[in-house]
Amino acid sequence: MRFVTIAALLCSVLGACQQRTPFEQYEFSGPTMGTTLNVKVVDVPAGVSLDETQRLLRETLDNFEQLTSTYMEASELTRFNTTATTDWVTVSPLLCKVVAEAQELSLQTRGAFDITVGPLVNLWGFGPAGSRSEPPTTAEIEALLPRIGFDKIQADCEIPALRKAHADLYIDLSAWAKGYAADILADLLVANGIDNFLVEVGGEIRVQGINSSGKDWAVAVEKPMPNGREVQTVLNISNTGLATSGDYRNYFEHDGLRYSHTIDPRNGRPVTHKLASVTVIHKSAAKADGLATALLVLGPKDGPNLARELGVEAVFLLRTPQGIEALTSPQID
Repeated sequence: MRFVTIAALLCSVLGACQQRTPFEQYEFSGPTMGTTLNVKVVDVPAGVSLDETQRLLRETLDNFEQLTSTYMEASELTRFNTTATTDWVTVSPLLCKVVAEAQELSLQTRGAFDITVGPLVNLWGFGPAGSRSEPPTTAEIEALLPRIGFDKIQADCEIPALRKAHADLYIDLSAWAKGYAADILADLLVANGIDNFLVEVGGEIRVQGINSSGKDWAVAVEKPMPNGREVQTVLNISNTGLATSGDYRNYFEHDGLRYSHTIDPRNGRPVTHKLASVTVIHKSAAKADGLATALLVLGPKDGPNLARELGVEAVFLLRTPQGIEALTSPQID
């Protein structure tokens, strides 16, 4: 795979394309972390090698996946998860940092975001263990709850090392790692002299500078529909991260009830409220990723309340009898 020049043209609805956009754009895409990577860079300075930039992006992302994946048997996180001990386990500095920062977000969200929720995600059929067509029993859920809780994992990044309170504790970074990866790649682009870009890893986004039209990047927020794709609104952003969490793509139905992949780690069950999706804008794509999950878990009342308390920019899409209603935190115009 390689960067491809995109000769984007500005076209009116009724007329033909006549004029090139002010800045040349290059794009790189490919599979990663069980999802996709898309990078767009604009107005690349002379002397910057796009081939070398692509190589560094791929190498960095592959290394990060080797640290954080729960699907790869040889990943560092998988090895930690399968280590049956409550002693300190030495880990790489980056994995320790990723876990420690996730723990800080768990404190801020009062446990609505929790990287130990993995066993429940698996139990409900939304993880590596495979899907299911009916909900687990109450006894199965309650049997797992003692294993859940961000306070049951310790991180000491001066060693660096992690420790479990229970030997069978399991860390799942799926609501954190993609945004974190977007942040790492964005920092890499800046370090290599590229100031205008969009990085998207599995839907989690970091942008900086301008797009090929010389404007802020335009990012669409999807209407929460289980089938098909429509745009609910478009956000014009720059120098920030963005992530969306929704309950409308990954779910199963049983006996007329709908069970979403968004699990509340505090009770072990999928959310059942009317909040369909949350989009968060934050300077860190990782924080946007984790906060979007937490605010969705918290629901249509507590979610916006916490967003206001933390000063977080967010768009909440709620299901109502009249259709989708959009609520925004006060920081969004």
